[in-house]
Amino acid sequence: MKAKESNEINNKELKENIANTALSLLEEGSDYVDLAYTTVQFGYLFDIEDHGLEAILKVITDKLTAYFAVQGTSMMRLNFSDELFETTVAGFLDLHS
Repeated sequence: MKAKESNEINNKELKENIANTALSLLEEGSDYVDLAYTTVQFGYLFDIEDHGLEAILKVITDKLTAYFAVQGTSMMRLNFSDELFETTVAGFLDLHS
């Protein structure tokens, strides 16, 4: 039986919490100079029964683009390119649509 999933991409509060966590992992100086114009873009954000959150996002700062994945309650920074980000998002959404 397939686990219940809910697409949380429109859950503003959840996205803000995840974005804030990602921002807290960035290093001032090497990752950004000023966070004023930083944007966060989610590839996907799902809540999967008995698994927890599954998300991928990118944070675009004045210096670089940082990529993050969320699995359950942990977040990790990914060594990704934009192409790999897009491919991963497309593959995940294909499996979960």
